[in-house]
Amino acid sequence: MEKVYIHTEFIKLQQVLKLAGLVDQGSDVKYYLSENMVYVNNELATERGKKIRHGDIVEVKGVGRVEVELEV
Repeated sequence: MEKVYIHTEFIKLQQVLKLAGLVDQGSDVKYYLSENMVYVNNELATERGKKIRHGDIVEVKGVGRVEVELEV
């Protein structure tokens, strides 16, 4: 599983997906969300702006998973 490191309390879901390389552009995020393919901590995600925090696991079904960690 890949990791994305953040320097703030949270990051938006669409930013995590881009940083991890799970999507190429913002329009891809809309598509994956509309097709019910994005999960945060095994729960279906429907908002691009959902706050993702340290320890959260984001998954795009059939594409990959990433864990978010706080970099100190």
